[in-house]
Amino acid sequence: MRPSDLSPISDAQAALLATHLGRRALLGAGGMAAGVMAMPLSALAQAAPGGAGDAEITVDQARTAPIPIVIPVLGGDAGQQVSSVISGDLGNCGLFTPIDAALPVGVPDFGTYKSLGARALVSGTATTGAGGLRVEFRLWDVLTGQQIQGTAYTAGAGDARKIAHIIADVIYERLLGEKGYFNSRIAYIARSGPRAHQTTRLAIMDQDGANSHYLSGGQWLTLTPRFSPVSEQLAFMSYANNRPRVYVLSLATGRQQLLGDFDGISFAPRFAPDGRTVVMSVTRGGGSDIYTVDLASRAKRQLTSSGAIDTSPCFSPDGSQIVFNSDRGGSPQLYIMSAGGGGAKRISYGNGTYGSPVWSPRGDLIAFTRIANGSFSLGVMAPDGTGERILTQGFTVDTPTFCPNGRVLAFCRQTAAGAGGAGFSSSIGTIDITGFHERSIPAVGMSSDPAWSPLNG
Repeated sequence: MRPSDLSPISDAQAALLATHLGRRALLGAGGMAAGVMAMPLSALAQAAPGGAGDAEITVDQARTAPIPIVIPVLGGDAGQQVSSVISGDLGNCGLFTPIDAALPVGVPDFGTYKSLGARALVSGTATTGAGGLRVEFRLWDVLTGQQIQGTAYTAGAGDARKIAHIIADVIYERLLGEKGYFNSRIAYIARSGPRAHQTTRLAIMDQDGANSHYLSGGQWLTLTPRFSPVSEQLAFMSYANNRPRVYVLSLATGRQQLLGDFDGISFAPRFAPDGRTVVMSVTRGGGSDIYTVDLASRAKRQLTSSGAIDTSPCFSPDGSQIVFNSDRGGSPQLYIMSAGGGGAKRISYGNGTYGSPVWSPRGDLIAFTRIANGSFSLGVMAPDGTGERILTQGFTVDTPTFCPNGRVLAFCRQTAAGAGGAGFSSSIGTIDITGFHERSIPAVGMSSDPAWSPLNG
């Protein structure tokens, strides 16, 4: 069934959903990761003292001068894949400049790599056998000749990409002093078919666009997937059985459950930081209120009753506050209230209307979409509304989502459609929180509604 075939909701409800979802959504209507073991390797040379917090280069410095790092092929087909993924992760984040060079044997000849302008070096081996895949990885400081990290990873023969993402995260952390985000995934909505009759499917991919696959069949219009921060679950809105409501999907079992059987339409779900509750919007007449639903007991709690359209709620990382969008002041703006409801305070005062707020996992920023003069902008501000900055603009730039370390945003970018939908495109891009290094993520066909998983998600 195509989205254009869905007609049981009233005109008022459709208008309310369009207000929340905006131009881009109703398109049809117009430790260690699981399965990977890690063991330390003995140092081949004097090990560098300290841990990740002792990194000499900051993220801000690397934005200006990316770190040159030699990443040779680690040997064999598996080594080729591991090295390629590591290079892609580090190069695509914009903070590193991968250098292709010969693989050193034993203690490297650091003079050779200094002559290439390298600051860091990766060495190691990748071998496959009856026991699966084993990757020995060493990270070196080329300037001092010290080994910074030495670890052996063992996993199934098909886990080369996962090991590579883990190694890229280790490199990021040891050289920059912050957790990486490469061993993560992005849920999204895959779109296919004519502009006026698009089929939508829930889908998921690695953060670099690889391993993309569908999670739903496309029978019903599906929107706004959101990851649980602590479990293998996705919350999303589906028009299943011609009734738009919020569901929760287990990625481990494939089981899908309705979350909160409200009289009105439920939409815009997000998990609480502890993963035990989901906050969402529920229609009421010509408006909507914000509710929470406990995943274990299914108990519902109403948080707002302003008589306006209150929507797009998102918890702060500590769970104490919720940012949301409301037109209670006459136009859609951003507000913050306590997690229990009450004490709502407006924080957006720029030109235009605001929507799609999402709190950074670092707690220091709220990302948003702003619409002014018919154009969309994607930006960030402090939780008190100060320091607003626009990162990128376009016909439609919407649905921002932070990577696990809060340094990068993924979002949906769409272009205007001409006659018969000609020229329309919908894709997922990423951009640094400073507006640096915008790029597109390859996905299966047209895509929208990205949602970044936690690390190892």
